Amino acid sequence: MRSLVQREGLEGQIRLDSAGTGAWHIGSAPDRRARGAAASRGIELVGRARQVTPEDFEAFDLILAMDRENERLLRGMARDEQERSKVRLLREFDPASAGDGDLEVPDPYYGAAGGFDEVLDLVQAACEGLLTEIRSGALA
Repeated sequence: MRSLVQREGLEGQIRLDSAGTGAWHIGSAPDRRARGAAASRGIELVGRARQVTPEDFEAFDLILAMDRENERLLRGMARDEQERSKVRLLREFDPASAGDGDLEVPDPYYGAAGGFDEVLDLVQAACEGLLTEIRSGALA
């Protein structure tokens, strides 16, 4: 999403961050396989892992989950219905996934080598759909 926002010149209008629901990777750089798959597409993955905080629900209009388990955990962290309504599955924004019961992004960490490319395909499609919705004002 960050590369799409930069490509469109929207850095001053859209604030992004990335965080996990668990603490096991705090401080770690993105997985080398993920960085390699992204680099092959001209995308640089930077930063260090952090855990979602209650303040994230105040700071952001949208909290995106990659799968139903993380969606459940995020909704559980929310303090009220307004905060819970900010939690959505990323693939809800992929027009090709509309009506598809499987909106989860699979975890490629323990899978085959090509899993990171598959995940990037899914994430890119969803991020492009999300950017379209943001630009149209549908999420305002």
